[in-house]
Amino acid sequence: MKKTRQAIACLALLATATAAAAQDWPSRATTVINPFSAGTTTDTVARVVAEGLQKKYGTPFIVDSRPGAGGMIGTTLVARAHPDGSTFGVSIAGPLVHNPLLYKRMAYDPAKDLTPLTLGVHQPCLLIASRELGVKTLPELIDVLKKNPGKYNYSYVGNGSLGHLVITLLANKSGTQIVPVMYAGAVQATTAVMTNEVQMGCLPAQATMAQVRGDKVVPIAVSTAERAALLPEVPALREFYPDIVGSAWMGFVAPGGMPAALAGRISAAIGEVLRQPQVVELLRQQLMEPAPGTPAQFKAFMQEELARWKPVIVDNKITAE
Repeated sequence: MKKTRQAIACLALLATATAAAAQDWPSRATTVINPFSAGTTTDTVARVVAEGLQKKYGTPFIVDSRPGAGGMIGTTLVARAHPDGSTFGVSIAGPLVHNPLLYKRMAYDPAKDLTPLTLGVHQPCLLIASRELGVKTLPELIDVLKKNPGKYNYSYVGNGSLGHLVITLLANKSGTQIVPVMYAGAVQATTAVMTNEVQMGCLPAQATMAQVRGDKVVPIAVSTAERAALLPEVPALREFYPDIVGSAWMGFVAPGGMPAALAGRISAAIGEVLRQPQVVELLRQQLMEPAPGTPAQFKAFMQEELARWKPVIVDNKITAE
């Protein structure tokens, strides 16, 4: 009985200390890891949040860009950090959801080595076509593809990327054959469509908007569930194929093992920044829609994403190795 009382007392003290640590955050400089290069959309979101948190708390929030391996190097650094709130990061679907299906070995297990904090933003991929293809709508595009199986190519930026998965699913649903051609980045992949090196691509909207506005490529559809506010005339893919919905989302994660109280405090702080009207407007101008929530909601969302895309990856034998 005495040992039981001692154990209960120890647990109570630990809970009190954990709660106190959560209330004290941030007590020192905090590193926000961006797993891609400076100037990318993840960098933009990381800096918006870091600047907002620094202004709120008066302590430094430093964005550290650690690109490589499709975002896995930076995300690994988050996973290996101490779960005391001094390090958290932004990441995307690949390192957080898809990659365990694409790689035989990874340096971390997203489900065990990371603590979900909050979904950050949704961003559409934009299905675009070369002007030389002569189509303006999705039904027209599908008609051309059906009449010419295997003749036309599409650009994408990596196996398992959202654009790769969306067009793979579109081909499956429409009964068409489109040849994939990989490019080093979204800019190069967009340029390839513009020059008719390939005939289409489903690429991050931010990377394609200049060509769309310059009438150099044809916008066919967006991948998100709803039409984009800056492209209201462009339909969503789900208006034609209800099962095709995909967001180039970004979310915030912390090292695994972070106490729930601390994760909740950081999540709430990030959400407060992302809900500020000036931040919402800034991100919407870059075709990003803020979507903060709780750690539990973000965890559930990632599980939904895994269920959505696992059959596409497995059934089409998509790998990154």
